[in-house]
Order: sequence, then C-alpha cells, then structure tokens
Amino acid sequence: MSKPALIAKITAAEGKRDELIAACQKMIDYVTASEPGTEVYVLHTDGKDENVVWYYELYSDKDALTTHGTSEAMAAFGKEIAPLLGGKTEITRLSPVSGKGLSL
Repeated sequence: MSKPALIAKITAAEGKRDELIAACQKMIDYVTASEPGTEVYVLHTDGKDENVVWYYELYSDKDALTTHGTSEAMAAFGKEIAPLLGGKTEITRLSPVSGKGLSL
C-alpha cells in the first residue's frame, strides 16, 4: 500500500496571504516537532494567483494522516485561518507511485 499524500489549495482573502503564511508557519513548526509520521509538509506560494498557497503533504501511513487531521493543533489552525480565507480549501488525496527522494 502506498503512503497517503495530499495537496491542499488554500485561498486567502484579498491582502491576507502574508497573515495566512504566518499561521501556516506555526502549523509547520508544530508538525516538525510533534508528528514523526508526517514525512513531508511543505507550503508553496502560487505563481499565478498571489492569494493562493498550496501544501504538499506525505504521511508514513494512514494512521499518521489521521493523527495529523484530528489533532488539537489542526483544529486550532482551522479556527485561526478561518477569518483569513477567501474561499473554500480544496484537498486532493493522492497515492504516490514513484519519484526521486521518495521511499515507498
């Protein structure tokens, strides 16, 4: 079974992207310190839309993804970013097959 991965597209309200990135950084710091099953958790800005950021996430297994998604930190993060959003967050679940830097 492949490791679970996802891409999340988050759209900030006009002029709120920097605040959104700052909130995301706090979540990145939490994940780095507290979630060993989260193997990759990377935030990207969008080259075409200045209000959009993207996360790419890779987990060691389904339990690690569940731990991340149901953590108190994730619930707090959702509340923190809610007033910064300019649209609904879009999440695409993936199953990696092959690639450089990837140990399946």
